[in-house]
Amino acid sequence: MSDRTPVTGANPDSARASLEALRTEIAKAVVGQDSAVTGLVVALLCRGHVLLEGVPGVAKTLLVRSLAASLELDTKRVQFTPDLMPSDVTGSLIYDARTAEFSFQAGPVFTNLLLADEINRTPPKTQSSLLEAMEERQVTVDGTPRPLPEPFLVAATQNPVEYEGTYPLPEAQLDRFLLKLTVPLPSRADEINVLARHAEGFNPRDLRAAGVRPVAGAADLEAARAAVAKTSVSAEITGYVVDICRATRESPSLSLGVSPRGATALLSTARAWAWLTGRDYVIPDDVKALALPTLRHRIQLRPEAEMEGITADSVITSVLAHVPVPR
Repeated sequence: MSDRTPVTGANPDSARASLEALRTEIAKAVVGQDSAVTGLVVALLCRGHVLLEGVPGVAKTLLVRSLAASLELDTKRVQFTPDLMPSDVTGSLIYDARTAEFSFQAGPVFTNLLLADEINRTPPKTQSSLLEAMEERQVTVDGTPRPLPEPFLVAATQNPVEYEGTYPLPEAQLDRFLLKLTVPLPSRADEINVLARHAEGFNPRDLRAAGVRPVAGAADLEAARAAVAKTSVSAEITGYVVDICRATRESPSLSLGVSPRGATALLSTARAWAWLTGRDYVIPDDVKALALPTLRHRIQLRPEAEMEGITADSVITSVLAHVPVPR
């Protein structure tokens, strides 16, 4: 019997309530990190993938595991290491001596929610094994395309590229992620709360004991996505998104600005955020709220700009300050 709170999933309002309940469930295991939780929910609504970046020990993996425990979906985890092979992720053909035939053994990518832990600790060859899965939602082995389950979401964690033993993700793969969420060190109050929970017996390896239960499932996601698709976008908002992305291409600090794919992603995430906040139309503040996580990994700084301490976030923040906001 499921522990999930019954939710019909057919009504957009109940679907919104079930997705909002994810925050409460995740908070039973993870202290703070509200923006990262919101980003994960937005990605679910947009059928997008998420890259979480932060130093070791800030609960990146626990955050995704808590999300998985709060959803009535199939989940699998892959620890990316330097010796991981592409077939370890996608699956491979296995020879059966009894039948003298090859059969396909599915890899962990055949799931609803794939946790790709420390994805940048494996070489680019293995990283690229996820490209087809993330974009086409299928895996081709021996010329045969094999569709992945629906819904399908990759939630990948990575350490900052300055850390030893990391490989920068290729630009093509970065562009497959809808959002790049930064997971910062907790505030003093939050860190005290974390230690207090552990002193009371909290075990991050046993989320069920912490009270985390499934509160949303595939039906809720389907209803929510249908409602997001009906969220209206005015011509002025569309123009605002385009102007923001075009402004990045003209920035002297950047060697690569946001592509049209990035503009499409920003419009998609803004619509999801508008629906989550209870509106059926998008306003400029929705675009501003999702601009950083949607665009920060889609631009490249010039080397001289990096030497001056300029960051991707500061460039996007400057663009938002200078592009006229529609009235």
